[in-house]
Amino acid sequence: MKTSKYLLVVVITVFFSCKSALISQEKKEVQVVLLAGQSNMAGAANYDDLDASIQKRIEKVADRVFISQSNTAQTPLSYYKNKPSKKYGFTKRFGPELLIGLTLAEKYPNKEFLLIKHAKGGTALYGAWNPEWTIENAREIEKGAKKQSWNLVQQHIDLINQNLNILKEKGKSYKVIGMAWMQGENDATLEKAATTYAATLEKLITKYRTTFKVKDMPFVFGQINSRYGVKNGAKTVREQMEKVSLEVKNVHLVKTSTDTSWSDFPKNSDNVHYNAEGQLRLGTKFANELIKMIN
Repeated sequence: MKTSKYLLVVVITVFFSCKSALISQEKKEVQVVLLAGQSNMAGAANYDDLDASIQKRIEKVADRVFISQSNTAQTPLSYYKNKPSKKYGFTKRFGPELLIGLTLAEKYPNKEFLLIKHAKGGTALYGAWNPEWTIENAREIEKGAKKQSWNLVQQHIDLINQNLNILKEKGKSYKVIGMAWMQGENDATLEKAATTYAATLEKLITKYRTTFKVKDMPFVFGQINSRYGVKNGAKTVREQMEKVSLEVKNVHLVKTSTDTSWSDFPKNSDNVHYNAEGQLRLGTKFANELIKMIN
């Protein structure tokens, strides 16, 4: 009888030791998500407009979800500081990263995440985000010498590598599990950029997949629904986005409505940038689609 009890204690101890070791191992391998795009990826939503219950959920997972926003400071998931302006008078700003991080963390409670985001407002895939960047292309579409000098894909790749090296230095392994992209409005301002959007986006997806050696890396992106640009420019970019979603493996397009009530993904009064509810829905949708592809 004593022997049976002893064996039972041993089995239980071994079971929980193995379980703890497995959880520890899961936490050690950081799940890396890449985020890129222009202003709606950067985010123009007011954190204080989020329901308090959602803020608490974000705070609860922030000890295992970190974000790098165009730098190597890996900070706990939260809003970033905004300098109040006439357009946006609030001080706490966020983009889709908050709900991407929260949704992933709640789906995988034993895992640690790092989101590496690089987003610049008013930039084009044809120009600054072109995976085959040239100054000539940039000058055709980007406004100002500063934006024309940006090779944003290379900047992002350099940033990602720097962050991955930091993880290595901390003794942590990592796995790049997917990428989210929100961009395209500025490509609607140049006919050549709009009509070649699909081809250029396919090259961008291939660039990230090959650079980080993740074949068929899950890639989710949002469909633009702006009204500005050359005649039929936005319509063409929307169609080009659908083309990519149909032709490229492990890619999902989050479709949007052009109805100016913006009832699917609500916007701020400027009718361009998503408000807190819009970013909440966008980030949640991005994460859920990534989860489907990961699984």
